[in-house]
Amino acid sequence: MTLFEQSSAPRNDSFSWYAIHIRYRFEKKAAQQLQDKSIETFLPLRTEIHPWSDRHKQIRVPLFPGYAFVHTDHSQAARFRVLGTAGVVSFVNFQGQALAVPQNQIEHLQLLLARKVPCSLHPFLSVGQRVRIQGGCLQGLEGVLAQSEERRLVISIESIRRAVAIEIEGYELEPI
Repeated sequence: MTLFEQSSAPRNDSFSWYAIHIRYRFEKKAAQQLQDKSIETFLPLRTEIHPWSDRHKQIRVPLFPGYAFVHTDHSQAARFRVLGTAGVVSFVNFQGQALAVPQNQIEHLQLLLARKVPCSLHPFLSVGQRVRIQGGCLQGLEGVLAQSEERRLVISIESIRRAVAIEIEGYELEPI
């Protein structure tokens, strides 16, 4: 994994993952500054090929523009450390309370990135059949099965209302 995908800070079980809003096109800089403060940060990145006038170049762009994830406690001091970082706008919240992102949603994103599974942004889904992949390199990955011409599995991050989709031809699925 690259520097911006996940830091190597020690884990603390009293901590939770939180989604944060980051100023658009400032995601990598903010993630680096958070890591410099020893705050465990996860900025999911994907590779895109951009045509330039004289060549095509691969660049790493945020999977969810304007968002990153931090692994921290919910104390006021920890929140101020995060919010005091240049480019960080706010915690994603509901009725004034920061929403914790379930650990398994972060792990699923990390698995997709580690396996370099091609994925694309997908409209957020909250309905549909929830399934789990059985076998193969993506074993245990959970999401919503989206039916279309090709079978796709949609991985949703509920707190930021964003989702990614992967093609799942050849994988065995079980309903959850």
